[in-house]
Amino acid sequence: MAMAGSPSAAGSCHLPALLLFLAAVPWGVDCAGAGAGTYDVVSVTSSGSQLSAGLELAAAGGVDPALGPDVQRLHLTASLETNTRLQVRITDADRPRWEIPQDILPRPTPEHVVPYKPLASPGSRVLSAPGSDLVFTLHSSPFRFTVARVSNGDVLFDSLPRLVFKDQYLELTTALPSERANLYGLGEQTKQSFRLRHGDTFTLWNADIAAATVDVNLYGSHPFYMDLRAGAAHGVLLLNSNGMDVVYGGSSLTYKVIGGILDFYFFAGPTPLAVVDQYTDLVGRPAPMPYWSFGFHQCRYGYENVNDLERVVAGYAEAKIPLEVMWTDIDYMDSFKDFTLNRVNFSAAELRPFVDRLHRNAQKYVLILDPGISIIDPKYGTFIRGMEAGIFLKRNGTEFRGNVWPGDVYFPDFLNPRAAEFWAREISLFRRTIPVDGLWIDMNEISNFFNPDPLTPLDEPPYSINNQGDRRTINYKTAAASATHYGGVSEFDAHNLFGLLESRATHAALLRDTGRRPFVLSRSTFVGSGRYTAHWTGDNDATWGDLRYSINTMLSFGLFGMPMVGADICGFGKNTTEELCGRWIQLGAFYPFSRDHSAIFTVRRELYLWDSVARSARKALGLRYRLLPYLYTLMYQAHVSGAPMARPLFFSFPDDAATYGVDAQFMLGRAVLVSPVLQPGATSVEAYFPAGRWFSLFDHSSVVVSKVGKRVTLPAPADTVNVHVAGGSIVPMQGHALTTARARRTAFRLLVALAEDGTAAGELFVDDGESPEMGGTRSKFSLVRFTSSTGTDGVVRVRSQVVHDSYKPSRRMVIGKVVVMGIKRPAPMKKLSVRVNGAEVKAASMEAGTGLGVAHVGGLSLVVGQPFELAIS
Repeated sequence: MAMAGSPSAAGSCHLPALLLFLAAVPWGVDCAGAGAGTYDVVSVTSSGSQLSAGLELAAAGGVDPALGPDVQRLHLTASLETNTRLQVRITDADRPRWEIPQDILPRPTPEHVVPYKPLASPGSRVLSAPGSDLVFTLHSSPFRFTVARVSNGDVLFDSLPRLVFKDQYLELTTALPSERANLYGLGEQTKQSFRLRHGDTFTLWNADIAAATVDVNLYGSHPFYMDLRAGAAHGVLLLNSNGMDVVYGGSSLTYKVIGGILDFYFFAGPTPLAVVDQYTDLVGRPAPMPYWSFGFHQCRYGYENVNDLERVVAGYAEAKIPLEVMWTDIDYMDSFKDFTLNRVNFSAAELRPFVDRLHRNAQKYVLILDPGISIIDPKYGTFIRGMEAGIFLKRNGTEFRGNVWPGDVYFPDFLNPRAAEFWAREISLFRRTIPVDGLWIDMNEISNFFNPDPLTPLDEPPYSINNQGDRRTINYKTAAASATHYGGVSEFDAHNLFGLLESRATHAALLRDTGRRPFVLSRSTFVGSGRYTAHWTGDNDATWGDLRYSINTMLSFGLFGMPMVGADICGFGKNTTEELCGRWIQLGAFYPFSRDHSAIFTVRRELYLWDSVARSARKALGLRYRLLPYLYTLMYQAHVSGAPMARPLFFSFPDDAATYGVDAQFMLGRAVLVSPVLQPGATSVEAYFPAGRWFSLFDHSSVVVSKVGKRVTLPAPADTVNVHVAGGSIVPMQGHALTTARARRTAFRLLVALAEDGTAAGELFVDDGESPEMGGTRSKFSLVRFTSSTGTDGVVRVRSQVVHDSYKPSRRMVIGKVVVMGIKRPAPMKKLSVRVNGAEVKAASMEAGTGLGVAHVGGLSLVVGQPFELAIS
């Protein structure tokens, strides 16, 4: 139920006592100028869990008159859509404005409630619901609103009493407690720190700018942030596809948007995982990725011919480095035209047998596509069919002409439903010649090598966002803002959606053509892109800075609901060094998406080219492949709850403030901590360990134990990355192999890392790795939960519970070994008593660790699809 009509102290610029349901005045805000750019609430009504209000302009914006006149009347709707999600929507009361269509991002729509009840006097109105920790307060004169927690009164969002709402300029500021707020998100940018820095501006306008450029707008737009305060997290999304600047002042956050509406969503958390769960529940759960995509990928822009590809595959095999997927950049195309083959270097007669050999060896092949369709060759079938379908972006009544790799091009308009059909047909036709296993869609910001001349005010809006860091025109190296999409939608409004829409069309095309789980990799993304695609961080450079910054981008995309993310290992641009490449594969082996990719005219950097890099690759990728069951289980968890695969330490330790600024380390799920070397010449690394036990995954008897969080200097020889498993975790693993298919045929092993109290838990998800649905009602899968406990008699018991078992092969899969770390023993023991379901089995060995023991129980044959109890004493 909503509550409306609660009174409040008049005058929002006094400091009233903080009440449970009425938010306090902004922290550190000077109200002296509150009369500029204000609206008054003139009418309010409520219905159920929704409150509606009419706003009228009280004082003009107080900004540059060139930005245009203010909208006179606004309509506000606040809706508690769930107990953990609140929507606050502000738009023009008299004219419809652009907002993201429902067919692109389905979401609940507010009921049509006309705010007809005039206010008798200034005051506040409150919206809350039983069971919800969110409370919305509408302040009347001047208008502002607050969102607070019921449980502790903390004000999560506090709009200042200054709202600017013009046709092409919207501005709203929220106050923040600078000493308590820790913000993350607002991308895509290559950030120098994961936690947002005071004084930074985040521009959201998709652009083809190399990821090696720090602190500017890049390929995607995600107007979402998470705020972590003393262990409690919440999230804020401004669902708006127009260009914007978001200015973070420490004590405030200001949105400056050049169109659309103000459509805010607030997510209550209170844990970081809960925030991402609530966020992806709205924007869409991450798409399940095929099992093979978790293997290692190799690519280069500049592979010369099919023989070059053959040599690379042979080089990895000879070096005994895992290789799952070969990729080819635009080199394979005829004059860089989509869906064509270079008849000299990549002819179908040579390329098709190569792909067939990959498939026979349980390896995969992925090709690149760019959205620009060449218009130069009148006999080019894709162009002819596109013109016949009438699916290209228009400007001034005719097709908009851009220029990219093949020369002059037209761009498919993926807002046009016929464009997705056209795209699917071209993909299907091409796959009859080359049966690619996935598709890589690039240059889809849209990238354009020319700068379109301005034709209308849309091309030169009165407010210049900080595009590319120096306020370049929004037409710079992209499609013209005055170009028009299907239904008369302007590129000005829909620009940031192009990558999302192409991802959706490509995902649907592959699903229809193959019947299997699609793999799509997109450079450009928007809110909700994770439903269709993986992402890589774009054109980085082979520098130590780019190595480090890749962690920040990876963690940010985990927040955005895009867990399958990675950076070009060893760097894309510039020439790498042996040391840098060796350290990069030690990090990149633990990216969710792990791919080596480099630019033409740079030194080759396949991992086998240096002996030292090859050693690092065998060691790091060897561990990755053994961890495949764990990584794939994380994919399942991401798909059902949005949980990032790679995540910051504070996701598991939100009460440890020391983790809030850690961005040189990350965790895979709840269990695995990666502490890479990020500096040249280093032979050790300083790592932060939250309280608890942390066991080395390379040396199970090596453990860091801490009652409170602490920094530890770890040895890091040239071929070694430090990877630890948290006490309290059970990690399912399999044997090492050079492909995921072969690794899946090895026996499982359970790595049990006991917490101080002798307990541990984990789970394993298995299916065929390629069915379109993952863990759904129509899919065949098995989900097994493992727990471990230690009795007062010292007996360690490891149990399995089969939660779901419709995947029949799980009844043939076996766990051959269990390793239990952290057993308290006064001295090493050579033999242990081991019982499986009460029956004694062959004794196991135990070795000493730092005051703790490690038990190795081998020779087992525990069926994955059947419950068991293993007792060790």
